[in-house]
Amino acid sequence: MTRAFAAIAFAAVAAAPTIVAADESGISFWIPGTFGSLAATPQQPGWTAAAIYYHTSVSAGGDVARAREIQIGRIPVNLTATLSANVNANVDLGLLNATYVFATPVLGGQASASLIGIYGANTTSLNGTVTGTLTLPGGGTIPFSRADSISDSVMAFGDLIPQFALRWNAGVNNYMTYVMGDIPVGAYQSTRLANIGLGHGAIDTGGGYTYFNPQTGHELSGVLGFTYNFKNTDTQYQSGVDMHFDWGASQFLTKQVQVGLVGYVYKQLGCDSGSGDRVGCFRSQVAAAGPQVGFIFPVGDMQGYLNLKAYKEFAAENRPEGWNAWVTFVISPAAPPPAVTPTKHVITK
Repeated sequence: MTRAFAAIAFAAVAAAPTIVAADESGISFWIPGTFGSLAATPQQPGWTAAAIYYHTSVSAGGDVARAREIQIGRIPVNLTATLSANVNANVDLGLLNATYVFATPVLGGQASASLIGIYGANTTSLNGTVTGTLTLPGGGTIPFSRADSISDSVMAFGDLIPQFALRWNAGVNNYMTYVMGDIPVGAYQSTRLANIGLGHGAIDTGGGYTYFNPQTGHELSGVLGFTYNFKNTDTQYQSGVDMHFDWGASQFLTKQVQVGLVGYVYKQLGCDSGSGDRVGCFRSQVAAAGPQVGFIFPVGDMQGYLNLKAYKEFAAENRPEGWNAWVTFVISPAAPPPAVTPTKHVITK
């Protein structure tokens, strides 16, 4: 009998929102940390290929207490219950980025066009426990407790992300602007707990700055961007406008070895909306910081660059919080050797 009461109570309390996550399900188009050190520095004309491994482990939890009268058969009883729930997600993504850098200047700057493809795995679990008391009309009480959990995993292709960027160089000062979008062709089902695709389109644009002095090896970069999210037609949910700032600071110990720090701040500016949004206006935010190390080395007649960075998140609101790590390997055309001024030989008799 107690188990039957607990099942009814679980259903009654679960109707209340427990884990409030803005940016539909707490997932945004922008992956914080996408940009980092040397973000605005010029690139060599021609084709550049980048392979990125990204791992994130995040969790979120919440409690809701509820007191209400429910009816079991024809008997009215008072329910006092607390539902505790938490979600955990582990995501591993492989991103391939093909970029073509144009040799002909555009608006006095260097233009590049990229296309990013994604393949990866997502494992997500949701656990909940309801505890409470049923008070009968005669004054008797029945305590109860019940725990349930569900999990889901998927391994598939994600969305396609095109990007166009312009970069300008003025000595140690470098500037860039970009626009990118999400083409929602990845694996997505609105009824699934774990997805790789986003389920809706998005446009993101912004600009950045890099200070880089090759003589001292000092480097400092920052990129500010904004995301507009289109409505998810499967859920009738539209995430609000998002703002993100990625930064990196490093020191080149030699011309080939780089060490430093990276970080990001992510904040939702606009309210979520649409008939699928059942909790009203609320916004997400998160910040993070961590170490980085980079290496530059020759790959045949090309140049290789390997960067490792990690972030520990904090100050999260309405969004899962955890940590993530990136391994980026880039192959690009090598910089041309410096021009050599011919030496004039003077022959004396």
